[in-house]
Amino acid sequence: MKSRDQRIFLEALDELEKEKGIVKEELLEAVEVALMAAYKKNYGEKDNAEVTINRQTGEVKVFSKRLVVEKVENPDEEISFEDALGVRKRIKIGDTLNLEISAESFKRNAIQNAKQIVVQKVRECEKKNIYNKFKQIEKTIVSAVVRKTDEKGNLYIDINGLEAIIPEKELSEVDKFVQGDRIKLYIGTVEEATKYTKCYLSRKADELMRGLLELEIPEIEEGTIEIKQIAREAGSRTKVAVYSEDKNLDVKGACIGKNGMRIQSIIDELRGEKIDIVLWDEDMKVFVKNALNPAEVLSVDIIEGEEGEDKEKEKVARVVVAEDQLSLAIGKKGQNSRLAAKLCGIKIDIHTANVNEEESEKEAEELEEKE
Repeated sequence: MKSRDQRIFLEALDELEKEKGIVKEELLEAVEVALMAAYKKNYGEKDNAEVTINRQTGEVKVFSKRLVVEKVENPDEEISFEDALGVRKRIKIGDTLNLEISAESFKRNAIQNAKQIVVQKVRECEKKNIYNKFKQIEKTIVSAVVRKTDEKGNLYIDINGLEAIIPEKELSEVDKFVQGDRIKLYIGTVEEATKYTKCYLSRKADELMRGLLELEIPEIEEGTIEIKQIAREAGSRTKVAVYSEDKNLDVKGACIGKNGMRIQSIIDELRGEKIDIVLWDEDMKVFVKNALNPAEVLSVDIIEGEEGEDKEKEKVARVVVAEDQLSLAIGKKGQNSRLAAKLCGIKIDIHTANVNEEESEKEAEELEEKE
């Protein structure tokens, strides 16, 4: 390795340390290990060799490590005390002596080998750094800047210098962005894959809703208000069941905020997705009634339904509403009742109050047949 090449090589490592944050000493050690492997491949292991790179000059040297002994039995690994004195005056039996090996052709090619090794090491370190950075924000809500959307609908984003992609399936139907838009997303599990860091990024996950509520509502972040359950159809509507042991606290009011500012900021982030704040109650009848809001419910009965896959009978909430409340209770395309059922974890059957006696008996017979 020529002195000029050696100097350029060390300067390049200094730049990598500054720009990439890769420790120069780690790169040099990796190069030494790789050069040692290359030397053994070409010259064998009989010399008991060691390859070193001078940290100041970049010069590559190859040494044969010899143990100083009184009588040599293994000439590839040992040297007599008498011969050792000819190399170094102050030495004793049991010391290790490094004898430099010329290996000029090997050292001339070392710079090229070193470059390839450094490139490979840099890629490995960059990959590790990216993984570590994503791991630090695993299972959190983060802000990102939109870069572009591809023809498949995947969203390319920048998270504080980290490039990532939100797949189209993890975007809601109202998530339409342009370059430069700032958005929030949920980062789930982060895994180290063969070629790149694999992580779950989503704008549809329930965890995004939970995280946004914690960010905007101090009482939730502090634990004064507890999120019991979330039922979400991303981009359209979400129902959130909340509860507080503080009986003097206006739970819904705290979540909505003055003039609706707290909840509105979340709605704006989710591009207009409606959010229903539902008061959780340990009494399932009360909980179902609250979950069907904005519809007014006249009564709720909890009955045994059909057997489920676990051979146990599933509970069914039989809800009665006024006729003018039926469409509101069910919701557009059944969304209100569907989300309420998901939120409460129970099947909900909705009926009107002003049905005639024959219709009531028919409904009862159908329910008995199901049971």
